[in-house]
Amino acid sequence: MVQGTSRRAVLGGMAGLATAGGRVGAALAAASPPLPSAPVALNVVDVAGQLQLTQRAMDDFVHANPKLVSKISYSQAPAPELPGKLKAQQDAGRVDIDLVLTGTDALSAGVDQKLWVPLLTDYREALPDMNAILQPGAVKMQALAQDQAVCVVFSPAGPLLEYMPDAVKTPPRTAQALLEWTRANPRRFIYARPANSGPGRTFLQGLPYLLGDKDPKDPKDGWAKTWDYLVELGKNIEYYPTGTGAVMKELGEGSRDMIVTMTGWDINPRVLGVVPKEAEVAVLDGFHWVTDGQYMAVPHGVSNDKLAVLLSLINYVLTKPAQATTWDKGYFYPGPAVKDVPLSMAPADSQTAIKEYNRPFYDKLIAEAPTETPLPADRLVYAFSRWDQQVGAKVGK
Repeated sequence: MVQGTSRRAVLGGMAGLATAGGRVGAALAAASPPLPSAPVALNVVDVAGQLQLTQRAMDDFVHANPKLVSKISYSQAPAPELPGKLKAQQDAGRVDIDLVLTGTDALSAGVDQKLWVPLLTDYREALPDMNAILQPGAVKMQALAQDQAVCVVFSPAGPLLEYMPDAVKTPPRTAQALLEWTRANPRRFIYARPANSGPGRTFLQGLPYLLGDKDPKDPKDGWAKTWDYLVELGKNIEYYPTGTGAVMKELGEGSRDMIVTMTGWDINPRVLGVVPKEAEVAVLDGFHWVTDGQYMAVPHGVSNDKLAVLLSLINYVLTKPAQATTWDKGYFYPGPAVKDVPLSMAPADSQTAIKEYNRPFYDKLIAEAPTETPLPADRLVYAFSRWDQQVGAKVGK
């Protein structure tokens, strides 16, 4: 039960989405395809680990609206693989993916390839005023979606360094000190491929600020120091895992001493016992937050019946009771994209976990450190591609 709110009352209100009498229902009837006469089955693909944050809310929606949804089938896929798969389905006229849960990686690739329904252009009246309901950092993340997806969770993110204090007695405080540490301790530092990792992505985009590069928003002509640094750093790295989970496992098992992380990836693996509780976090001089968000995106080719239901579903996920569940166990700390959803609204297990495993200095750092949005879609796609060619392909060389 969401604290202070009856779940039955919240979900009962969602049944009103199916009627023209409800505010959302009326908007849907006016601005989107009509709701179906029979329930639909939805196929949701998660390429960002977002199910941990939003599946509970989606399941609640299904239970409250049996006349709209018969079931939701969930699956997961690597972010770099999804755009090509989706494009092939669209070219063949047989799209079997109805909703994509994505970070900025697959979102950017999809924007670049025009894979997504422009929800906030074509169906603006069927969705809330995002500028009015989202917290300020999430408003900026929403802008990156270019109206083609809806931001549903938000985190200040990183990049942060996480290390085991018994192995790293004096953590590096500058980017140069990190490079020197990896030279003295080869193969003991690791991060995941940025195209499929939130921490890897924030590290890639945070380095230009740490290094004082010419233009942190221009990976082509403004990152000379960053690209040189990443190549040098790579000489001391054994390999780049394809996802963040593998990085956390190696830190927890002791095969690495220091990794790149971000707030949620620091808190949640310690809650789950994947990483020891005593792991510590360091911030490098010149630190800027590179914020992160996750989105719900609808591919072109989805039927009108399903689109109408998906708009209802997205509306529910943006309500405060649903947003309160995105605190989870710190996975995307803090989690809610919608403003005025404090931890006190979260489920009891979320409150307990975060109070025990959160780091008090995070809130101070969030309040005081400069905040930057990720690169726009086309530049992020370029940065990923160049990293793959110039850095990832030359690991250990």
